[in-house]
Amino acid sequence: MTRPQPLKRFTPEEYYLLERDAAYKSDYYDGEIFAMAGGTSRHSIIAVNIAGELRQQLKGRPCAPYESNQRLKVNATGLRVYPDVSVYCGPLEYDERDPGSETATNPTLLFEVLSRSTEAYDRGFKAENYRRIATLRAYVLVSQESPHVEVYERQSDDSWIFREEKELGAVIPLSAIGVTLALREIYDRIEFPNSVTPPRPGRRETD
Repeated sequence: MTRPQPLKRFTPEEYYLLERDAAYKSDYYDGEIFAMAGGTSRHSIIAVNIAGELRQQLKGRPCAPYESNQRLKVNATGLRVYPDVSVYCGPLEYDERDPGSETATNPTLLFEVLSRSTEAYDRGFKAENYRRIATLRAYVLVSQESPHVEVYERQSDDSWIFREEKELGAVIPLSAIGVTLALREIYDRIEFPNSVTPPRPGRRETD
């Protein structure tokens, strides 16, 4: 009978070294490295739309958006991940175990664009970890299958409240960073079956 082989475990330093030259991104937790599946075109468009809107509204302010190459460490649990979009307010603080000083630890707001293969992970384990980040004021889950945006905001008593929008004409205020995102901008260039995109402000409808 073949004896099971022990699971290879990696230190954070080993993970960072491997990640530096890897052809694809991987998450890290408790000594294990998890390769992440590549995203779809819809996923990419939505993430770019969100980052673009944030950049426009945050110009000249201390908060700035970062795309998915900005790695995050959850100090409370040791999880290392790549959120789809992040907002950091003020100087970034880095994981002291990352020799490249590229893994930030103090996000203010995080966005995840949901995929069929990762939705359970994003809603479950990853969200549980996000709520352990002391600096995090809100995180947002964005569907790519239909117009649906979910916002989880931390309150002064450290509890979280939830709200959602499912109409393309709706807007999502993000009080933690003082911006408002319109769903029609989040889903710009995304087509959904049997849906009609509301006209943009100032656009004239023709007969």
